[in-house]
Amino acid sequence: MDKKIRVKFNGGREVTGVLKGYDPLLNLVLDDTEEQLRDPENNHLLDESRSLGLIVCRGPAVILISPVDGTEEIANPFVQAEE
Repeated sequence: MDKKIRVKFNGGREVTGVLKGYDPLLNLVLDDTEEQLRDPENNHLLDESRSLGLIVCRGPAVILISPVDGTEEIANPFVQAEE
């Protein structure tokens, strides 16, 4: 709660915002939310965003939730060592 998270939805939309609340169905309330815009031609993320403010995200549309701060890449333990 009260941490900045990134949320990805069905259809490819992505937003970042401060988590203010949630329920058992994974409906989310985000504040200070910004949507990352995509290029309509090739669907790549642009460096642009638009402010959405306070939003409610429907749980069934959520694909991924990740913290913005405190993440780090780790080595894949399932990769076979090359000979």
